[in-house]
Amino acid sequence: MFKLTKQEIIKLLPHREPMLLIDELYDIKKLSSATAVVNVKKSSFYVQGHFPDNPVMPGVLIVESFGQAAAALTAHGLDQSTYKNKLVFLMGVEKARFRNPVIPDCKLILKIQAVRSHGRVWKYKGDAFVDDKKMAEAVWSATIVDKK
Repeated sequence: MFKLTKQEIIKLLPHREPMLLIDELYDIKKLSSATAVVNVKKSSFYVQGHFPDNPVMPGVLIVESFGQAAAALTAHGLDQSTYKNKLVFLMGVEKARFRNPVIPDCKLILKIQAVRSHGRVWKYKGDAFVDDKKMAEAVWSATIVDKK
């Protein structure tokens, strides 16, 4: 099974700690689908204040994790010359649903799929799981733009 480690993901994405949320990408089908892992820890910056006595990963960061996984899938699949000096920006989020709270310490598994692309605009969908229990789902779009 082919997978990208966090160090390989760093080469594809502009995100850095503490905002690089995905830890690995595997089951990669070029420009089509992949599975990502987010290690949600009690020490993660986003759960320390959300909420101190009942830590939960914020839903907006689950959506950000979806976006990072999709950006890594896309960057990995494109010819490097096409992707070099580009950034991927989130354009819109549709149908985001949060079914269960994501509580540390767990592995959040993101199954993402590219639905379609038109030029520089891509549409994706994803489902998030912890121990095979669905935690969230979303449909979102992103665009590839030149770095400025």
